[in-house]
Amino acid sequence: MENSSSLLGTRRLIKRHELVRIVLQCLYSLGYSKSASTLETESGIRCKSAELELLGSQILKGNWDDCINTLNALDCLAEDSRTSALFLVSKHWLLECLNRGDDTLALSILQERVSKLGITMERVQNLSSSILSIKDIELGVMNDNIVQELRRKLLIELEKLLPPPISLPEGRLEHLIETAVMSQLDRCVYHNSSGVASLYEDHCCGRDQIPTETVQILTEHKNEVWFVQFSHNGEYLASSSSDCTAIIWKVQEDGKVIPMHTLQSHQIPVSFVTWSPDDTKLLTCGNAEVAKLWDVKSGACEHTFGDRDFVVGSCAWFPDSKQLICGSSHSKKGMCMWARDGTEIKAWRGSRMPKILDLAVTSDGENLISVLSERDIRVLNLVTNAERLIVEEHPITSLSLSADSKFFIVNLNNQEIHLWDVKGDMKKPLKYSGHRQRKYVIRSCFGGLNSSFIASGSEDSQVYVWNRQSTRLIEVLSGHKMTVNCVSWNPMRQKMLASASDDHTIRIWAPATKTIP
Repeated sequence: MENSSSLLGTRRLIKRHELVRIVLQCLYSLGYSKSASTLETESGIRCKSAELELLGSQILKGNWDDCINTLNALDCLAEDSRTSALFLVSKHWLLECLNRGDDTLALSILQERVSKLGITMERVQNLSSSILSIKDIELGVMNDNIVQELRRKLLIELEKLLPPPISLPEGRLEHLIETAVMSQLDRCVYHNSSGVASLYEDHCCGRDQIPTETVQILTEHKNEVWFVQFSHNGEYLASSSSDCTAIIWKVQEDGKVIPMHTLQSHQIPVSFVTWSPDDTKLLTCGNAEVAKLWDVKSGACEHTFGDRDFVVGSCAWFPDSKQLICGSSHSKKGMCMWARDGTEIKAWRGSRMPKILDLAVTSDGENLISVLSERDIRVLNLVTNAERLIVEEHPITSLSLSADSKFFIVNLNNQEIHLWDVKGDMKKPLKYSGHRQRKYVIRSCFGGLNSSFIASGSEDSQVYVWNRQSTRLIEVLSGHKMTVNCVSWNPMRQKMLASASDDHTIRIWAPATKTIP
């Protein structure tokens, strides 16, 4: 039992001796040796334990028998760690014997010490092989300085095997502080996952970290707005509408959004747009129509993909901005990969091909994620052709990929959003709920630094925002008059959000301060 004077903190949970030791370790690691030495003198506490000091002295002097006896006498040392430590010491001792030409003692160490440690035969054989190979090297090449340096390295390796309190885990104080900081960040539902926080005060974010108020309403569309998406560089916004047009908007320096081009070539409502990775081109497509390629700078239509035999339902770009893939909303038509000039590169067709409802390509170009026949998600590795199939219990209405391409979300018509990882490590999805989605195709998005948030529209005319990690609903944004079909978070302006609605408008959202940093 510790006496009260040796315990610190308001809850008396911290042992003074332990705190001083890890502070000493930190000072030494930062290069403040004089300060650490002074603290050791004033406190009477050494950074290294008596056992470690003894081992260090024995190793640096080459007292190998004494070192082995010390290791055997440590009751707190687990047997597997003890065996590993004894093996390291014996190996080093053996190699020093070989260096000075004492083959007889080296053989004795191998036979009487190493072979009796209970280690695997493979490790013994590897060590024997190293002995044979060292014979091919000139003996006696290690002078006293090299020998001492190798002994110091051995001591460092041993420290990693020895448990507290004999040895302190490397960077212990930094680890404790980082753990405390991360705990605060994890509890903060508004935190933008930057991982940066001050040590001077407890961390706490507020609503000013995310967009919560309408700062601009865009009314150029003449009918329901079905889709909206910011460009990768955050400088543009694209929208599509049941008025059969798409609009390219410019995001000005002050955050105001102004129309740049109105794209008028589709014969039916435009349901989807997607930016090329270099943001110079835009793809648009309608529900069961063709896809059109537009030049962002001029607003000119450069090419049309698909025809009556291949009606396009969804599109995605490859990372080089020169290739794209489109999925057909008709069964058996599958998917087709094209160059920007319309040259067909590859196609997936056949009687077994289902409808392609939505698709995405990861930013490295390795994985193609597609939604098939309402409930199935296929993750296809385009390099290895390995496939993973995820089957949802309810129909999927849309698919969205995170900026880093590590995660994707799908909206389901049971009023849930599910998050999956691309690599397939997650056995069950994270689930977000609270919004309303039954009849409409509603698209959600990732937002904030490191995709910290999930945002979604809703049939109740509101925008919902969740903390991605905790799945906690943190904001409900009101303003639209009808169903919110799609939302998009600006990837460069972390506090700027756009939403598209059946009320014919696009709303731009920012924090309550009405600034968009």
